[in-house]
Amino acid sequence: MTTAMNVPNLITLARLLSVPLIVSLILSHQLMAALVFFSIAGLSDALDGFLARIFKSRTTLGAYLDPIADKALLVGVFAALGHTGLAEIWVVVLVVFRDVLIVGGIILLFLFKNTVEMKPLMISKINTVVQLTYALVILAQGDFLFNIPHLSIWLGYMVAFTTVISAFIYVRLALKYFNKMDVATL
Repeated sequence: MTTAMNVPNLITLARLLSVPLIVSLILSHQLMAALVFFSIAGLSDALDGFLARIFKSRTTLGAYLDPIADKALLVGVFAALGHTGLAEIWVVVLVVFRDVLIVGGIILLFLFKNTVEMKPLMISKINTVVQLTYALVILAQGDFLFNIPHLSIWLGYMVAFTTVISAFIYVRLALKYFNKMDVATL
């Protein structure tokens, strides 16, 4: 029997709880420490899913907690990077808008008593990796660990591309869910 608070879920919870620390470090320009903790948080995203699959310990809690932790981490980090001027504001706005759009759609579906399977799409996984990479590069360049000319600009375009494609696909899926609902029950 799998308990709700298993090792993968504890890792996910730790990632969620690390968000205020990472955001605070970015806002106080302690970029090396932010880079270290953000890297650990990013790796924990892969680790919790890997462990859940290997040990067959997937839970309903984990299915909801993991995307919440991912969104909190990325939105928090992108907002902090935008606030400090390290990331382009237009990239930050796209990332935050997409996540608000997705969360808003899920809330609407729940309000209308429609069940939603919490399973990320492949484009969403790709988008998360691209966003994590962009933030890592911004943090590393901000602390002068390395500087590859125009890398952050190109990664910003990749973030924009995968974010827009992902948002479009999620909106299309949400519209399918809403179209399947019985209008009389609303």
